[in-house]
Amino acid sequence: MGSEQEGQLDRLRHSTAHVMAEAVLEIFPEGKLGFGPPIENGFYYDFDLPRSLTIEDLAEIEERMKRIIEGDYPFEHREISVEEARVLFANQPYKLDQIDRLASGQEDEHGEAGSEPISTLSIYSHHNFTDLCRGPHLERTGQIPVDAFKLLSVAGAYWRGDEHQPMLQRIYGTVWETKEQLDDYLWRLEEAARRDHRKLGRALDLFSVQDLGGPGLICWHPKGARIRRIIEEFWYQEHERGGYEIVYTPHIGRAELWNVSGHLDFYRESMYAPMDVEGQEYFIKPMNCPYQILIYKSRRRSYRELPLRWAELGTVYRYERSGVLHGLLRVRGFTIDDAHIVCRPDQVEDEILGVYDFSLSMLRAFGFRDFAIYLATRPDKFVGVPERWDQAQRALERALEAQGLPYEIDEGGGAFYGPKIDIKVKDALGREWQTTTIQFDFNLPERFEMTYVGEDGQEHQPYMVHRALLGSLERFFGALIEHYSGAFPVWLAPVQVVLIPIADRHNAYAYEVAAQLKAARLRLEVNDSGDRMQAKIRDAQLEKVPYMLILGDREMETGTVAVRLRNGQDLGDLAVADFVVMAQSAIAEKRDL
Repeated sequence: MGSEQEGQLDRLRHSTAHVMAEAVLEIFPEGKLGFGPPIENGFYYDFDLPRSLTIEDLAEIEERMKRIIEGDYPFEHREISVEEARVLFANQPYKLDQIDRLASGQEDEHGEAGSEPISTLSIYSHHNFTDLCRGPHLERTGQIPVDAFKLLSVAGAYWRGDEHQPMLQRIYGTVWETKEQLDDYLWRLEEAARRDHRKLGRALDLFSVQDLGGPGLICWHPKGARIRRIIEEFWYQEHERGGYEIVYTPHIGRAELWNVSGHLDFYRESMYAPMDVEGQEYFIKPMNCPYQILIYKSRRRSYRELPLRWAELGTVYRYERSGVLHGLLRVRGFTIDDAHIVCRPDQVEDEILGVYDFSLSMLRAFGFRDFAIYLATRPDKFVGVPERWDQAQRALERALEAQGLPYEIDEGGGAFYGPKIDIKVKDALGREWQTTTIQFDFNLPERFEMTYVGEDGQEHQPYMVHRALLGSLERFFGALIEHYSGAFPVWLAPVQVVLIPIADRHNAYAYEVAAQLKAARLRLEVNDSGDRMQAKIRDAQLEKVPYMLILGDREMETGTVAVRLRNGQDLGDLAVADFVVMAQSAIAEKRDL
């Protein structure tokens, strides 16, 4: 989508948010207004209302919005003084809070940190509604397609995202240029809800978050843990083949370690409170890199040893507010498929390209084919000097451009110690999921005084590349669940085969076949319950098991199995050996049925 079209959609969505706010105030004249911006795929507006909204309220708000749209009222823009704004919004405390922040220079008109006080403010009006707003908007309400918008949901939202501020009601909506686009988006929303990894995680018994244990902390159930182990075994195999060595590092470290690394200065808000160990402060680790650096510094290094590629499935812990936790996607404890490459300056670009190629090969093995690449630049809080940041960013740019790789700039999205390349996979619905991160780091080698002895016999400072290919195992598993809607390819399926004896007299044969399949290293279950065959088949389909083997009198007499796929396809009778070949082929090729 081009920037001009995106701009038009933003105006459409911003204007629809204002129309929705007017409709809400028609129903609740005493309502107080928060913010109402356009967002990706829609808009929202926050309200302080005398009661909680219901689904029926959303329907009434929509009807009132349609009348406002059909009124074809113009959107009118004015600039007013701060004092005029205070009078105009005298009964709107949240608007007055925003006016005070703008007037004092705490924020600019974009909601960013300000520097200069603002003396005039922008407002937009239509019909009976006026809002403190920088715009832009459509020319008239009648330009909003009356059949291409819908209010979706209501959620709680703290004013300014601060849990110490009042809780407001946030109405989410969506609007598109045509009814066909709206219908397509609503279908994608329904499909996303059907694929929700939290819902499927419960249904397939993969993982849970237990209140007694605490929010954001994942319990991997046996079937989920089985998939995780498969992922880890593949990860270890590929890394050893790719020239990496495996390391393990501690989960806690003395405060001085995190002081040297810069985490206490630049990452403290994401770290948990320190613990006292024999009178010294220790922190649970938010990242793995400082300890890997200590391994490097455990002895003198030569230029001949470089590059060193050390990989670790390292579990870290980061403080996230409870309001942003989300299943496997936003958690407080997670395992990163981390690695650090220590190299000479002349090796860094080749190493970055090597990581890029390695990442794509890994992600493709899991069935992802479409990727989005971003170059994340220096954030507001950073260590080091800007000149070194520019040098590091140029190195990443050259690595991407050497391969002719298309990418977008993510302004300010870098880590506090260096810029990075982010690779996001697109799933079956076209949604982007963060996976690979490739970070160039010159700061930590400086802070830890890392050196190697060069060919000239002198000590030199190495460069470091931080990288994660899958990202966190938790988030990657969540992406896999939603990408496949829980129907994993055969090589990842926790149970690959369910044997279904038709009657009790077929149970013995089922266990004979099971022994042969186990010998072929297939993961299986035998459903020898007293349920009817169709009920057993339905259960296997609900559990999304790839293969169902039906065993009755005919199969027992001929030494075969009747093969049924989870999609309902019936392959008829096969010799057990032939079925094993078919299943092992799907596993080896990492494909579906």
